[in-house]
Amino acid sequence: MAKKKKKTWLWIAIGLILIAIIAIFMIKSNNKNEAISVTTQKVSKHTIIQTVTATGKIQPETEVKISSQTSGEIIFLGVKEGDTVKPGQLLVRIKPDIIDAQLKQMRAAADAAKMDITVSEAEKERSELDLKRIAELYKKEFVSKQEFETAKASAARAAGTYQSSLARYQQALAQLSQIEREQDRTSIYSPIAGVITLLSVELGEKVVGTGMMAGTELMRVADLSLMNAVVDVDENDIILVKIGDTTSIEIDAITDVKYLGTVLEIGHSAKQSQLGTADQVTNFEVKIRLIDKEAKLRPGMTCNVDISTETKYNILAVPLQAVTVRDNKPVEDNLNARHGGDIEVENAIKKVERPPSIVFLNDKLKAKMIQVETGISDNGFIEIKSGLNEGDEIISGSYMAVSKEINDGSPIKIDTMTYKKFQKK
Repeated sequence: MAKKKKKTWLWIAIGLILIAIIAIFMIKSNNKNEAISVTTQKVSKHTIIQTVTATGKIQPETEVKISSQTSGEIIFLGVKEGDTVKPGQLLVRIKPDIIDAQLKQMRAAADAAKMDITVSEAEKERSELDLKRIAELYKKEFVSKQEFETAKASAARAAGTYQSSLARYQQALAQLSQIEREQDRTSIYSPIAGVITLLSVELGEKVVGTGMMAGTELMRVADLSLMNAVVDVDENDIILVKIGDTTSIEIDAITDVKYLGTVLEIGHSAKQSQLGTADQVTNFEVKIRLIDKEAKLRPGMTCNVDISTETKYNILAVPLQAVTVRDNKPVEDNLNARHGGDIEVENAIKKVERPPSIVFLNDKLKAKMIQVETGISDNGFIEIKSGLNEGDEIISGSYMAVSKEINDGSPIKIDTMTYKKFQKK
């Protein structure tokens, strides 16, 4: 009896499992045939402005760093940060005590070299007269040849000494001129008209400088009448940017205002950061001239720029979320099956074309897959070059439905509430 009961319960359990499997299968079949809720939209014509977005800093066209070329104490500081200056205006004077001492020393050396010229010139003239006199006596055989040769050597030596004194005098004058130029460098004048955008020193501060290299940076003078936005553009977008493209510039510090600009320069050398890491970034520097004048702008302000790279008017376009792709996984699987997954497969996969762009039409409440050729895009729409006609009803949402849930022939139902909200917007 016990064995019969066990067999009975076993058959009951098997029956329940079969019923559960059949129920699950039927639910899946019903779900599979259940219509997917979507929104639709008519294909129409739009104006699309393709843009490239970048961030950067505001910089003046001309900014001059003024550094000290001589060492000493600042005894005059004629400007403060934010002052407007003219070309040739005195900015800083450095105490010239060391220069003054060197100047006195070099003037004394020049005077001594000049006196040496007078002495050596007199000695040269005396030696020449002695040589002339001894030469006449030598002709008359009143002096020996040795005495004549000695007088000749003395005259030559005196002439050489005179030439050396002339050279030493020129050298002293050159050194004096150099010290005088150093003295001139103790007074620093503005090279351009502009605004003092940075002041790094105070009155009485000691500065260091040499004639061979730049010394202590004293200040910066910038011409704020011409301002640029210097931004970094991603390597994938730089090929779209051209000189002369118009831009819209937003300054973080000045809200609710957009400034007009044009692309002035495009960098040819890449700027790389975080090299050797997964976050490695490659950008190119782009300089944009601000056309609109703004007195509030200051060097170093952060800005966001939209560069209009291409504009097309009255073209067929659909919402971005209406376009999707279908991957090449079946193609890859087929290649793996034929070649065994070796290097040949990898090379073959690389040659496979990118997956086509797909749009779904509403064909009597069934999704109809259409392959399209796309063009430029903006933040909302993408150009359709071929595959659709104006007035076609496409499935525009939701994103999940278009990208994953819908297939060719899938039953659909129109979400009228979402559609009405969209139409009102």
